[in-house]
Amino acid sequence: MSTRLSDYDYELPENLIAKYPPARRGDSRLLVVHRDTRSWEDRIFKDIIEYVNAGDVLVLNRTKVIPARLVGKRVTGGKVEVLLHQRLDGPEEQWKVLVAPARKAREGEKLLFDGLQCKVLRDVGEGEKIVQFDKSGTAFMQAIERIGAVPLPPYLHRPAEESDKVRYQTIYASEAGAVAAPTAGLHFTAELLEQLKAKGVHIAYLTLHTGLGTFRPVDSEDITQHKMHEEYFELDEANATIINSAKARGGSCIAVGTTSVRALETLGLEDGCVRAGSGMSGIFIYPPYRFKVPDAIVTNFHLPRSTLLMMISAFAGREFVLECYRHAVEAQYRFFSYGDAMLIL
Repeated sequence: MSTRLSDYDYELPENLIAKYPPARRGDSRLLVVHRDTRSWEDRIFKDIIEYVNAGDVLVLNRTKVIPARLVGKRVTGGKVEVLLHQRLDGPEEQWKVLVAPARKAREGEKLLFDGLQCKVLRDVGEGEKIVQFDKSGTAFMQAIERIGAVPLPPYLHRPAEESDKVRYQTIYASEAGAVAAPTAGLHFTAELLEQLKAKGVHIAYLTLHTGLGTFRPVDSEDITQHKMHEEYFELDEANATIINSAKARGGSCIAVGTTSVRALETLGLEDGCVRAGSGMSGIFIYPPYRFKVPDAIVTNFHLPRSTLLMMISAFAGREFVLECYRHAVEAQYRFFSYGDAMLIL
């Protein structure tokens, strides 16, 4: 198994990066990948119901993307942009953020927004700072909902639009805190979820607040030297029981998205079950990692040289995954956050 960064690269024409979602949610294509026979099928996303059986459990990440990009000014009048990254524990509204321009946001300085302000407490390196806002809880969330913008991935090369507030969000999102969407879940419609339930498929929910680590490039040629950013996760007793009961009865666990995989594997037990729990996960999954919980994964197509591509390579085999990606390029699939999906069985 390779730990060289260059072995997780592939050629992707710029025109295959999906800048916008399909006109209707759920109209994406689906590449169904069979690990046992090293084969694939070209389908559409709603066909996923043919591959999920009664008694299986679908695990969804119910994190909700917050309008984390705030544009304001310094007390001196210069423009400043703050990207919320991670809320810190405690009663006060303290956040780890990225500030641009970072060198001008010094410790003790106040940054002003429309009806909201924050104070820079300290620099924590890698361009990140800790700030404290003058509003907290519900008042803080209402303020950023009013003035903030959806933090679209940088590779889209476009500003967020009004439609992104709906389309860069799963239909079941309920726990605010993510700065990136769990994009494999964007394909599910209410109708499809009801059809799956009617078939006898169990639905379990967990939360993992996707952070900026999703967009962080791997800088070292030796991927084992890469340090993952931690992300908050939570799985309650009721949903852990749904997952464990399904597996005990012989059902498969289908993780929707790499975020769900991260949470499941963080909480996974050697017998394939999960424990309930919450905390910060910094798990980095790459070949030859041995998975404990998921039997199948629904995922989008990931960036070259990314930690997400490494995770999928650990699940299905690096050479086979890259072969699937080459087919997807030839077949003109749409890539990345607003693109098409894979079901890896």
